[in-house]
Parts: sequence; C-alpha cells; structure tokens
Amino acid sequence: MGSTTSTNNVTELIITGLFQDTEVQRACFVVFLPVYLATLVGNGLIVLTVNVSKSLNSPMYFFLNYLSLVEISYSSTVVPKFITDLLTKIKTISLEGCLTQIFFFHFFGLTEILLLTVMAYDRYVAICKPLHYTTIMSRPVCHLLVAISWLGGIIHSVIQILVTVQLPFCGPNVIDHYFCDLHPLFKIACTDTFVDGVIILAISGLISVISFLILVSSYIVILVNLRNHSAEGRRKALSTCASHITVVILFFGPAIFLYMRPSSTFTADKLVAVFYTVITPMLNPIIYTLRNAEVKNAMRRLWGKKVNSGVE
Repeated sequence: MGSTTSTNNVTELIITGLFQDTEVQRACFVVFLPVYLATLVGNGLIVLTVNVSKSLNSPMYFFLNYLSLVEISYSSTVVPKFITDLLTKIKTISLEGCLTQIFFFHFFGLTEILLLTVMAYDRYVAICKPLHYTTIMSRPVCHLLVAISWLGGIIHSVIQILVTVQLPFCGPNVIDHYFCDLHPLFKIACTDTFVDGVIILAISGLISVISFLILVSSYIVILVNLRNHSAEGRRKALSTCASHITVVILFFGPAIFLYMRPSSTFTADKLVAVFYTVITPMLNPIIYTLRNAEVKNAMRRLWGKKVNSGVE
C-alpha cells in the first residue's frame, strides 16, 4: 500500500464521551437536556425582547442581541450531538463532521470573545465619555463592530481548519473527548503535531490574552472614572458592568485554563469544557436580565401585551 493511501484512511471517529457508565450518562442526559433548552429559551427571549421593545434601542442592547444569537449558535454546535450521544453506546462522527464541528465551535467562540470586548468598549465610552457617546457609538459604528467580530471569528476558524486539514489520520480513530476539538484530534494524527499545536496555541492564546487584557483594562479605567460620578450614576454603572465582568470571567476562565497550558488529564479538561459549552451559555441571559431593570421591564411589558392580547 502506498504512503498516500495510508495517510488518511480514517473516515469515521469514535468519541469516548464524558463518562463511560451508562447510568451516569442517562443522568447527564436528564440534567443537560433541560439546560440546553433553557439556553435556547433564555437567549431567544433576549433576542425577541431587544428586537420588539422600543425602549431597548441603545448600543448595549444591540450588542446583547448579537451576543445571545452567538450563544445559541455556539451551544448548538456541540450540545445537541453531545446530548444524543449520551443515549448511544458507540458514539461516532465522520472526519468531515468533526472538522465542521471544530470550525463552527471556534468561529462562534471567537466571535463571542470579540463581542464581549466590543461590549466592554461600549461601556467604557458610555461611562468615561458620556457627552460623546451617541457620536462615537453611532449605529453604523455598532454595525461595523459586530461585522468585525463575525469576520474575526471566520478568519480564526479558517486558519484552525487549514492547519488541521493537512494532518494525516491513519488510526487509531478514538477521540478522548465528548466533542471534536483540536487537542484531542491532534493526539490521534499519525505525525508529530507539536508545531501545529504551537501554531494553534499561539493564535488562540494570543487572541484570548489580548482580548482579555483589553477587557480588564477597560473595566479598570471605568472603575477609576466612576469615582467622579454621583452615587446613583455609580450604582447603575456598576450594576451593568458587574453583569459584563461576570460573563467575561465565566467565559474566559475555563477557556484560558484549557487552551493556555499543555493538555493533561482529559477528565478534568472534559469537565471544564462542559462548563463553557453547556452551562455558561445558559447563565448569560440570566446574568444580564437579573441585574438589568430595563431588560426586566421590557420583558414584563412584552409578555403583558401578549397575555392581554390573548385575553381579548
């Protein structure tokens, strides 16, 4: 057999999943299915409320709308397959399917990172340059910032896939994870992936660290600036920023833990990954709505209308 044919004879991959025990898997199914449905409903509600409510027309809600759309998409690239796999004995995915999952997972993941950075910049302008806020954050600028976030996500994913597609896979074909990601896939390539791993780590790590530094520094500047505000203004600004900071920590914490170090025991990695693929997308709408009176009032008005029109 020639070397060319033997380089890529793996067309299907077997996923080990989160746990091996059937009972534990069933219990996970019972837990994670409602969590995923809550993610769809919670983020869907935010998208609906922001688009329908006249009061939520500021840039902050414009970005929140897109963040919720990204959360739905991001979670949906991994969770539906993961949940259905919990009920199957042998979990398989085609190599093309695996690469597709990696592409969209990283695309939506990076788009979310960039959107969170944009939202931090928006808060910075609102609190530190209030008189120029409407000029700086005009609607065309907001559209441009969202477009850059999506574009950044696409470029990032294309690079990841271009690196991965060139790798030969000739067996074994078992991925020690519950979804397709770069680290576990690199482990089964029949070549030394050290350089590829470094390239991917450099790209992902660099973007994450730069975004994280921008986020942290913008919030530090905001907090310093808040000293000059009135008590009421300070309270409102802190409330909004607290939501953002919570979401940023929930998203960046696990991601930095996983991608900024050499992969070690996969059980710990898998459990951390569950946090940011399944749990965090569900928490974001809760965090934003609980701490935000405007969103809560808009939702009440929206559902009040719905109930009243239903009664009539």
